[in-house]
Amino acid sequence: MVVEGAGSRSAAPAAGFEELYRTHWDPMVRLATLLVDRPAVAEELVQDAFVRVERAYDQLDAPLSYLRVAVVNRCRNHLRRVSLERRRRPEPPLEVTGPELDETWQQLRRLTPRRRAAIVLRFYADLRVDEVAEILGCRPGTAASLIHRGLADLREVLS
Repeated sequence: MVVEGAGSRSAAPAAGFEELYRTHWDPMVRLATLLVDRPAVAEELVQDAFVRVERAYDQLDAPLSYLRVAVVNRCRNHLRRVSLERRRRPEPPLEVTGPELDETWQQLRRLTPRRRAAIVLRFYADLRVDEVAEILGCRPGTAASLIHRGLADLREVLS
């Protein structure tokens, strides 16, 4: 009897995680793709984030928020690792994978990783400035500044 009770307790978190995975896999991959420009890399980073969420799922109050932060952090770490390489060679064209990606999104590649993340989180993920700040690990004023300056850079390039 004790074994059955323990099994049923662990089944509920597993079911919750599976639903999180099913529901948010595609949106997280799109978010990561916008941040790192590579769908294959984005999928790897999102998979790593889901693995981390699964390990901590029982202790999480807000698994979706934790997942989003994990995805953005992995993207930022990836961009940090390849930034030197990107400076030394020309960037290949953006792999456009959906109708929501157009020349405006291609210009995002010219922004710094933090400005790009702030704009993508604010306008693509439709998060409030305070949520963007929480994910980026900065103050809301800094997040607002990143968004404002990123938009100014985009306006300059697009005009």
